[in-house]
Amino acid sequence: MVIYVMKWDLLPNAEKEGYTTWSPTAIGRLIKVPGVQEFRAYRTVASDRQIVCTYEFRSMSDFSTWQDSVDVQAVRTELYQYANHVTCELWGPSPVVPDPIRP
Repeated sequence: MVIYVMKWDLLPNAEKEGYTTWSPTAIGRLIKVPGVQEFRAYRTVASDRQIVCTYEFRSMSDFSTWQDSVDVQAVRTELYQYANHVTCELWGPSPVVPDPIRP
């Protein structure tokens, strides 16, 4: 399992300039690219300007194919109209806890 984490801060006028219209279409384009198993999005409780999105993949190969897609590259470029402080992290399985532990 591979988790790709993207974080950003919305620009002050992002929602007025179309972020709320753009984001659902952007998400749709990203999850149509083969390889994504799951997508989630979060906003901090203290501020609605900070966003975190996670994408889950079965393997590094699936992630690599996905990230090289023209659609993924286009959405990343478009994001900068609405956001700054964009960061990305790629997480792989833990050698100590490779599978989920549930109560």
